[in-house]
Amino acid sequence: MPPTTTASDTPLLSVRDLRVQFDTPAGTVRAVDGISFTVEAGRTLGLVGESGSGKSVTSLAVMGLHRRARVSGSITLAGRELTGLTDQQLSRVRGRRVAMVFQDPLSALHPAYTVGEQIAEAHRRHFGSGRRAAHRQAVDMLGEVGIPEPARRAREYPHQFSGGMRQRAVIAMALSCEPDLLIADEPTTALDVTVQAQILELLARLQEQRRLGVLMITHDLGVVARVAHEVLVMYGGRAAEQAPVDDLFRQPAHPYTRGLLDSLPRLDDPDDAPLRAIAGSPPSLAAPIPGCPFAPRCSRAAGADAVVRARCAGERPEPAGHGTGRLVACHLPLLPTGAAGSGAPLTAEETR
Repeated sequence: MPPTTTASDTPLLSVRDLRVQFDTPAGTVRAVDGISFTVEAGRTLGLVGESGSGKSVTSLAVMGLHRRARVSGSITLAGRELTGLTDQQLSRVRGRRVAMVFQDPLSALHPAYTVGEQIAEAHRRHFGSGRRAAHRQAVDMLGEVGIPEPARRAREYPHQFSGGMRQRAVIAMALSCEPDLLIADEPTTALDVTVQAQILELLARLQEQRRLGVLMITHDLGVVARVAHEVLVMYGGRAAEQAPVDDLFRQPAHPYTRGLLDSLPRLDDPDDAPLRAIAGSPPSLAAPIPGCPFAPRCSRAAGADAVVRARCAGERPEPAGHGTGRLVACHLPLLPTGAAGSGAPLTAEETR
């Protein structure tokens, strides 16, 4: 369960109308096309969607790590505008105010340096610590994330760590400078379920202790149900739906969100029941349609009359309020009594 916190009036992270475009031989790829969201101190926003929906591109834009992309819109961290800062200015923000846990911990760690050296380097850079003080900090952080014998393990190299321990080491590195915001990009994808649970419990504990704001990027709805306070569902580089986690699992309002939840296997399904999938393929971000990007795959649009189908295909739906804290970008949002699909939606508790 995510920790219980009280939302502050001023969000820690505020993203407004973010757009990230890449020039390619096939044309301009609109990887992120005008999304907005906030992350508050002590709370977790889950960012979900199929591969290619723009989740990781969004996180790299917040970190200022895009080199060949055109990034526009507003990204503010604790009231400070990050868009437009120089790389030198951003280097003082990265690690110190916002840190990132990458999907593959082995590639995130340098094989030629000990784990302790890599954690200590960040502390030395941002705080000007001496080698001994930084090393002590690295050992303390390894102990805080649950690595046994941290003084000894700090002298070892990444290949000497198991997958779960490498992920803990990457988390220790990310948190060594006490950032306000942690971006976790698929932090448990390569881990078995037991280690995955340990890592999620570790992140929840550290978040509660430090009042971390967390942006959790994943395609695993079970992870989202377990750790997130709110969920932003992305599709085709756009925001499809945003809602409190329990509301989203109890009553998805966007047909794409409903499709994602219907794709989850259920304990009450017959043993021989086929796995459900959303028909069709994700859209090309180099040639987006003018209307709803989900329209070609949407059964509700296909079953509507010609006027509504034309609207879905030709008019981009903008996020609109549907209840407390919920935004849905859909011309045909699912009503509380009209959700289509097989069986009742899973609750967040059932998904956990």
